[in-house]
Amino acid sequence: MKVRLSEYDENWVRMFDDETQFLKGIFGDEIIKFEHFGSTSVPGMKAKPVIDMMCLVKDIKKIDTFNEQMHLFGYDVAGEWGIQGRRLFRKGGENRTHHIHVYQYDNPQIKRHLVLRDYLRSHPEEVEQYRCFKEELAQRYDDTAFYSKAKKPFVKELEQRALNWFENQ
Repeated sequence: MKVRLSEYDENWVRMFDDETQFLKGIFGDEIIKFEHFGSTSVPGMKAKPVIDMMCLVKDIKKIDTFNEQMHLFGYDVAGEWGIQGRRLFRKGGENRTHHIHVYQYDNPQIKRHLVLRDYLRSHPEEVEQYRCFKEELAQRYDDTAFYSKAKKPFVKELEQRALNWFENQ
């Protein structure tokens, strides 16, 4: 899939809210809460225009019973997709609009995503550095697979700074 980077768009918050309401109608009482994370959740950040949503649920195993329904509503059902205990649903096919990351409320992966989001929201200099790096990679790589792989070491370091910041607050 081709890398598409966009300037920050305030509509991303509305797209998150709209999808939250829709998913509540599917998952119902399994949901504890939703979180908007990733680059589209950080004002001023350039991003692939795909809304990363975290859906925290009571029991991750029960989410598998919704796979057929999610597929009927146009979501790609991707299973764990490399992260143990997660269920990933992708909406929009080749022109993706949403990634729904479903985690059981006690999954340890939740913290790193939310801490990174909060760190970036409170550190504009890091947003600028990350934005420039993403632009550079987008010029170098057409395909999202290569772009994402090249971005990974930078993001790991950024996550570590975010976790250190969180621990020292």
